[in-house]
Amino acid sequence: MEKSARQLSKERETRIMDAIRLKMPDRVPVISSMGYFPAKYTGIPCSAAYYDFDAWYAAYQKTLQDFQPDLIFQQGFMPGKALEILNPKQMRWPGHGIDPYQGHQSIEIDNLKADEYDLYMSDPSDFMFRIFMSRTSDNLAGLSMLPKLSDMAGGPMGIQALAMAFAEPKVDKTIRTLQRAGKEMRKWRPKMTKFNKMVQDMGFPTYFQGAAMPPYDVISHSMRGMSGTMMDMFRQPDKIIETCEFILKKTLERPMPPPSENGYTRIFMTNTRGSDDFMSMKQFRTFYWPTFKKLVMALIERGATPCIFFEGNFTSRLEYLLEFPKGKLLARFDTTDIFKAKEILKDHVCIEGNVPSSLLQVGTVQQVKDHCKKLIDICGKGGGYILSPRSSTDEVKPANLKAMIEFTKEYGVYK
Repeated sequence: MEKSARQLSKERETRIMDAIRLKMPDRVPVISSMGYFPAKYTGIPCSAAYYDFDAWYAAYQKTLQDFQPDLIFQQGFMPGKALEILNPKQMRWPGHGIDPYQGHQSIEIDNLKADEYDLYMSDPSDFMFRIFMSRTSDNLAGLSMLPKLSDMAGGPMGIQALAMAFAEPKVDKTIRTLQRAGKEMRKWRPKMTKFNKMVQDMGFPTYFQGAAMPPYDVISHSMRGMSGTMMDMFRQPDKIIETCEFILKKTLERPMPPPSENGYTRIFMTNTRGSDDFMSMKQFRTFYWPTFKKLVMALIERGATPCIFFEGNFTSRLEYLLEFPKGKLLARFDTTDIFKAKEILKDHVCIEGNVPSSLLQVGTVQQVKDHCKKLIDICGKGGGYILSPRSSTDEVKPANLKAMIEFTKEYGVYK
């Protein structure tokens, strides 16, 4: 008898959570990012994610029917027309600044200047709305001309000041830009609902219920930029530390998202700039680890399961993960030595990874199976392991991805 979508979703989610909780599941779970792979697999351009919803929907539907891991990380998508209207400086996407058959690119810009940390912390809502957002696009520059709402006088004088600001040509352009983009996004909302329902109807549990980023990464990724943050670690280190603590406080003030239908709350996180590739151990202990640890611990105490993608190489810092409670988080590894991770974190932290994307792109089916067998034999021993690709699957060979998933299901059964 064929299982219902609800039954299949519960079975898959239970398998994943049993592995994370260090219980012995029926087999090694397998997770796969899908990204833009469905476009490659079905022969459509990646730009369909932004400009041709019907093609993108059909591509994902076929791909999920043919490749069925326990959990998927799907590519987010937005209406390309709305993005063109907004014209954000931090992104180029397929069909707009990027070849239609290639994935999107993120671009760091310096939205927080070296002397603006205190300005941000004194009134973060005002800073993000008037200053930060006005720098993300030339079409939103008018936001910087609006008065600071907390400084406005009450009564007619305040209304007059606001009305005069709205009459400025740059402000008027910004308002019209947001209205036009918003209308396009509203048209897209039913399509996104339809897409998410399709994934749910195929029995795939939602990967995560919310997201929370390490405070240092918030600064380094989206506010100050990598180069600016690195310079500030030497020029004004105390300000970096103070701002990390401030961002942590604001992050923890947010309400927790509702749990999945089976009662789990997984929180997606990345650990990017805390890797061996970006900072020394001394810098890690000083700037990154204190607020990262507090964030993870607070989420665990609230009943959530942090699912952390340790991008780059985290090998020298694996022992730090032993400071977290046993069986309460998932650590996905990129270029980290996963065999050393198993040796150090065994019986304490569930690890995930790390089939090389290069192997999935240019290797043979047999080479993929051989590598998965090694991972299952060593990392899967005793449980606490989930198999997945190291990073992007956008350009992998379909036969190799299928071999990774099917071999894990067949060979990874616990006796």
